[in-house]
Amino acid sequence: MGSPLTINPPTAARHLSQGGSNWLWVATAIFGVSAVLVLLWSTFQPRGARTFHHIALAILFISTISYFTMASDLGKTPISVEERFFTHGPDRDIFWVRYVQWFINAPLILLLILMTTGACLSEIFITIVFALIAVVSGLAGALTRTCYKWGFFVFAVLALFYVVWAVFLGTRSGCVQNKSHYSYAAGYIAFFWLLYPVCWGLSEGGNVINVTGEMIFYGILDIFAGPVFIFFFLALLREYDYERFGLQSGKASDYVGYGAGGRGGGGPCREKEEEALPA
Repeated sequence: MGSPLTINPPTAARHLSQGGSNWLWVATAIFGVSAVLVLLWSTFQPRGARTFHHIALAILFISTISYFTMASDLGKTPISVEERFFTHGPDRDIFWVRYVQWFINAPLILLLILMTTGACLSEIFITIVFALIAVVSGLAGALTRTCYKWGFFVFAVLALFYVVWAVFLGTRSGCVQNKSHYSYAAGYIAFFWLLYPVCWGLSEGGNVINVTGEMIFYGILDIFAGPVFIFFFLALLREYDYERFGLQSGKASDYVGYGAGGRGGGGPCREKEEEALPA
């Protein structure tokens, strides 16, 4: 079998190099192996207590497909760059498949984080909506051939700021079992997510770095915001009382008595004590 760049040739002046494709294959392997490890890890959890592991598995599997597509030099379209950026060629390959990955994974990552806070459904919903707005705005900007792309960039950044703010609000929830752990996780994901607009501005936006540099930059961010974060987050959850999340699935007998250290918890978290029922 020949090189992916031979079978699926570039379609723009600024395109993926062989070195960039090799890096994407390495990233594909990282995501794939991580997905298998999380799948195996989930089998050691009691039935009905695998919600977080299953969400993590979906994130990693979707990322594996996305990176396989990009490593094969697929899932792209050529877009003309602004005239002042013609230095390196009149057009550039934009990998739209990356945005499909983010469109699915960003809400899943937010679910991983926000489900530990006891946040109400409306708060989780609006946070996810703004995450989707950020991704769609980024894609719209990347596919825009004129300076109007920066308008979409502003919308994406504003939406991302809201998402980060909403995640940090979770530290105020009385349902967070370990506020220091949650603060570490929230700060970690916020730091890496705020670097995505920087990469966008240097690649799809400003056409400053080439496509291979873009792949390396985004790949590092995706790995740290994906597998590294997931293993870190799941490791923290081992010390938590799962029953307090109120996320059990399956028959009650599948998870009765399960909690931190094997102890049963007190059921779903409530920030306010329920009034005692009359005798």
